Amino acid sequence: MQEHQREWTEEFRVAGNKAIDRIKELIKQGNIRKIILKKSTGEVIKEITMTQGVAVGGLLALVAPVLTAIGTLVAFLAEVKIEVVRSDPETEPARRADE
Repeated sequence: MQEHQREWTEEFRVAGNKAIDRIKELIKQGNIRKIILKKSTGEVIKEITMTQGVAVGGLLALVAPVLTAIGTLVAFLAEVKIEVVRSDPETEPARRADE
């Protein structure tokens, strides 16, 4: 059996003061590869690459200082875009010997 990574991107718009709570919710979901935080104009504020294989609690602890800094940056913005790159392993079925 071979595993392939299937990736897709989602974008959320939230009030600046709600961005940190939304990012924490997304991290808890567990299949996040990258979070890109942008101003409403599209200018990138911060990119956070998630470490694969780290438990959710550990991951939240690792990114806590980054989240604090982001909270300070976006607290006064009216709107923030959160772009999320997700991945899911997609497993191909095993081939039969007679194929």
